[in-house]
Amino acid sequence: MGRASVRPSFSLLLTLALPNMKNFTLLLYTYFLLATMQGIAQNSPTLIVHNAKIHTLDHNNSVKQAIAVADGKIIKTGTNSEILKLKAKNTTLIDAKGSTIIPGLFDSHMHIIRGGRFYNTELRWDGVRSLKKALSMLKEQAERTPSGQWVRVVGGWNAYQFEEKRLPTLDEINEATGNVPAFILHLYGHAYLNKAGIAALKIDADTPNPSGGLIEKDTNGNPTGMLIAEPNAYILYATLSKLPELSNEEKVNSTKLFMSEMNRLGVTAIMDAGGGFQNYPDDYGITTKLCEENALTVRMPYYLFAQKAGNELADYTKWISSVEIGDGCDVPSDGAKRFGKMPKMEYHVQGGGENLVMSAGDFENFDKPRPELSPAMEGQLKAVLSLLIKNRWPFRIHATYNESITRFLNVIEEINQETPLDGLLWFFDHAETVSTENLQRIKKLQGGIAIQHRMAYQGENFIKRYGKKAAANTVPIKKMMEMGIKVGMGTDGTRVASYNPWVGLYWLSTGKTLGGLKYMSEENILDRTTALKLFTQGSATLINLDKDRGILKENYLADFILLSDDYFTTSEDKILNIESKLTIVNGKVVYANEEYRNYAAPQPKAIPEWSPVNYYGGYQKN
Repeated sequence: MGRASVRPSFSLLLTLALPNMKNFTLLLYTYFLLATMQGIAQNSPTLIVHNAKIHTLDHNNSVKQAIAVADGKIIKTGTNSEILKLKAKNTTLIDAKGSTIIPGLFDSHMHIIRGGRFYNTELRWDGVRSLKKALSMLKEQAERTPSGQWVRVVGGWNAYQFEEKRLPTLDEINEATGNVPAFILHLYGHAYLNKAGIAALKIDADTPNPSGGLIEKDTNGNPTGMLIAEPNAYILYATLSKLPELSNEEKVNSTKLFMSEMNRLGVTAIMDAGGGFQNYPDDYGITTKLCEENALTVRMPYYLFAQKAGNELADYTKWISSVEIGDGCDVPSDGAKRFGKMPKMEYHVQGGGENLVMSAGDFENFDKPRPELSPAMEGQLKAVLSLLIKNRWPFRIHATYNESITRFLNVIEEINQETPLDGLLWFFDHAETVSTENLQRIKKLQGGIAIQHRMAYQGENFIKRYGKKAAANTVPIKKMMEMGIKVGMGTDGTRVASYNPWVGLYWLSTGKTLGGLKYMSEENILDRTTALKLFTQGSATLINLDKDRGILKENYLADFILLSDDYFTTSEDKILNIESKLTIVNGKVVYANEEYRNYAAPQPKAIPEWSPVNYYGGYQKN
């Protein structure tokens, strides 16, 4: 029997009791007692975490000791004594033992849907501190990889993170992997194929270069194994798409484990930015299934990314007619609601992007010169943007270089004269070299900017090409914030950079690359609290979700993390090693480390059994 049936209606009590005033008084007292008890029961916390340093990130940057949660929301924060008084019979109590709690991190630009599908297949070099160790991991994984499968390292690392400060050679990769095909992606600059991989893909001296890339040849005209992203990353995307995929069962397991990996790093929400070879709706089936089963542990609004040059307008026309912005999966196709008493997790189409038309792709490989966009770009972009704006579809646009941003803004301003944006949500992604003039234009159009820590991985290469002075103002974060532009922080994981948000917080608060080079001007370096607010409240503001998250206060979402170290006081290098000991999403424990393992369900092993995740995990601890 539900709570609603415990308390009889007041009119029924009145009918029964009026003949006898004494009975009426007694029943009236009983009625209000039951009502009070029901109210208390409904507001009783399901979870209390106490004995903590809770950085609420409110306007006063208040620090509390304890937090109480019910129905996915925060009931109250306060002192230990204030909050423990709220304890009820069924309240779970967790002692934080003096550790720091912050709001859950919100990555405004990551590729979690694609990343989840492939996580179990990938050996991650993210966080590995020596090339010797990385090559050792590669050799071990090759030895356990079965026939028909590949060893793959798919981005998230660079040469400067290694103590050797260099990239691997093809000879070293071939020695480590032997006859097992291997694909190793270095950011979105180039990839290595070993000899077995070249043979498996049937690449030879007669294989032509694709339109978006270069197959390096030796002096005899034979492929060396180096695939170079010039003028864009198509060759890297396309080669990856030829590698064997997991079964559906394995993809479900892989996606669950990748979400858990993000929870381990303190991430509770991600805006998925689509991605190359990520087709809608086919490649969204796994996360949709998990949403319908109430098995998502990360909030996941996502954008639809056009895939085929020349077909972008047709794609968006089809999607606009068949997809509603904000529609979730609480009522799936069979009509069965599966969310029970848990509040709904965001999983819905948020808009179009980050790729709207292929001709607007200003590829971010700082090893190579800035690409010149096609003269046809403006017309193609205007057609798609006009459609989105007329139909009130939010959008985001990949834009690395100021020169590209100038041309994109010309198009947006022209459309705004014909069909006013009128507050429609939109923002640029990346904007590393955006000028003050273009920031003013973005502000006037009420746009935002999602920034990422790509310069933590490419800062050294940027300096080699453009110089220290240009690098010092890349990204002009302070200027953006001073102008009142909405700014959110993200990672752009899993390929062009690592998905670890603590790399981003390290970068924002130190101005250093992952290799330890301090390149950023002092005026662009943020204090740690401001940096953290970009990774919580800032990301939420980009899509107007900041009214109920990013701050730990009454009636806000109960998304928070218990840290392994005090982010606010630890030494700057130790920021890179921070992770979550306990992650709460919707008031529910979704991840717990060994210390708190009794509060969360045990994690399944990765399947297939040979998955690198079973042997190394994801981002490497040091």
